Amino acid sequence: MVKMYGVITAMVTPFTEEDKVDVATLNAYTDYLIEKGVHCLYPCGTTGEMLKMDVAERKLVAETVLKRAAGRVPVFIHVGAMTTKDTVELARHAEFIGAAGIGVVTPQFFTVNDREMEDFYVTVANAVSKDFPVYIYSIPQCAANDVRPEIVDRIVKRAKNVVGVKYSYPDYLRVKNYLLCNEGNFDVVVGPDRLFLPALAMGCVGTVSGCSNCGPEPFVRVYDAFMKGNIAAARVAQNQANELCELTLSGANMAIFKAAMHYNGLPFGHMRAPALDLTATETNSLIEKLIAYQKKWK
Repeated sequence: MVKMYGVITAMVTPFTEEDKVDVATLNAYTDYLIEKGVHCLYPCGTTGEMLKMDVAERKLVAETVLKRAAGRVPVFIHVGAMTTKDTVELARHAEFIGAAGIGVVTPQFFTVNDREMEDFYVTVANAVSKDFPVYIYSIPQCAANDVRPEIVDRIVKRAKNVVGVKYSYPDYLRVKNYLLCNEGNFDVVVGPDRLFLPALAMGCVGTVSGCSNCGPEPFVRVYDAFMKGNIAAARVAQNQANELCELTLSGANMAIFKAAMHYNGLPFGHMRAPALDLTATETNSLIEKLIAYQKKWK
């Protein structure tokens, strides 16, 4: 069983002028991230505008990334959708095409109770093979639902292939409690990449990072330095990564990521409505900040 580790880049989805998935750019972008040294890829998540794509589009993105990666790095596909039916369909598709595993966001918008949360994850996990890794994706500030560690333990007892959680809220007391799930045999990857180094120090195995799209190198250096025991170098790399997070607003506006990627040489097209692209003034301001950042950390 291959599991998430290191820098797991939450991929952006490029769209053409005609609002179609841009397969050519997606291929080049996959190569770019792998060449920059990220450890795993994570398409079709929040950063990838998941809920703005239909099932067919999400399958296309997953197939494109997986085929292009060609085994160079593990690809974990986010499959969470607004309905359990679509989530199960995407989960089975991910396993069928050879993904390393899947992430599944909690039910969204409509509040669910603990019993419903447990049933949802057990249903999805049991729809795929027992050795196919499933990661819970908890982002309560966006999804309006939270999965408590006590519920995680109940889920794991009924679905052994639920092997970890991607936690995207900066509550490190909760992180500690997730790490204790399943008698301590449970992986945690964090969404707040500004806190990657302290997460590693706590025992987390990686970060699912949106900001690494705009410059993967410092995030990779954080992980590599930490794994070698060079904490001083890891701190320097984390400081550099944090500056990039701050100037890109940590993904609060995905249009910033797309504009930054365009500046880095990948024509990422447009945001999907109702989101809008940056204005010319906003783009120029971002580019000025990126130039200053690159000069500082050259």
